Amino acid sequence: MDFELTASMMCANYGNLEKEVKDLENGGIDSFHIDIMDGRYVPNFAMSLNDMRYIATATKKPLDVHLMIEHPNNNIEIFLNCLRKGDTVYIHPEAEYHPSTTLQKIINAGMIPGIAINPGTSVETVFEMLRIVKKVLVMSVNPGNAGQMYLPYVGKKIDRLLLLKEEMHFRAYWDGACSADKILAFAPKGMDGFVLGTTMLFGKNRPYGETIKEIRGYGRNLEQKGGSRVYGGMTDECGNISGRWSGNSCRA
Repeated sequence: MDFELTASMMCANYGNLEKEVKDLENGGIDSFHIDIMDGRYVPNFAMSLNDMRYIATATKKPLDVHLMIEHPNNNIEIFLNCLRKGDTVYIHPEAEYHPSTTLQKIINAGMIPGIAINPGTSVETVFEMLRIVKKVLVMSVNPGNAGQMYLPYVGKKIDRLLLLKEEMHFRAYWDGACSADKILAFAPKGMDGFVLGTTMLFGKNRPYGETIKEIRGYGRNLEQKGGSRVYGGMTDECGNISGRWSGNSCRA
């Protein structure tokens, strides 16, 4: 069972960003997740335009740019001009008066259009935009900070969203509090990729390649043994599976 793994670069060691990018690239990461925050749409500031520009020049891997900013349509060209064709740009529909206009600009620039869905945003609210985008980033935590707790009510919304993938032709990605239990629970349901942050990848005093290899092993085990049923097949309100991987709390 294959799924994409993308590194949340707001969690990286900025004392040596070049080494971080190369170590992740050599370790087998699929893409780099870039969180841009303006301190208005979310109560935090994160990566800058210069950080994004540098990473875009330091790797040939794709970038997934997550714009947590108000009215991205006003400045979208600044970001698009720093990216490569084939990179992904996510916007939050709530942050824009006319999100479809912004998405069209992303498409016209040769980028992959995406939307990010907050925990409190319903599938019904973004339904028509699912016909436009190629990727949907599902937030399992409130946007703005790393290391947050998983919000259990998001699980059922994700289930409904995944049922629409084939009809609407989009790919779905998990962002926030991504633990082994969440991958084992939702990869078999059709989640296409996971953003890895402090829960599994960063700050572990372990080579990135070892961690990434271990996570990819989850997919192979699921494929060989018929999905999550090998781990008991029961998920609690936190998305945790009983059995080998039980014991994780809802915390990131």
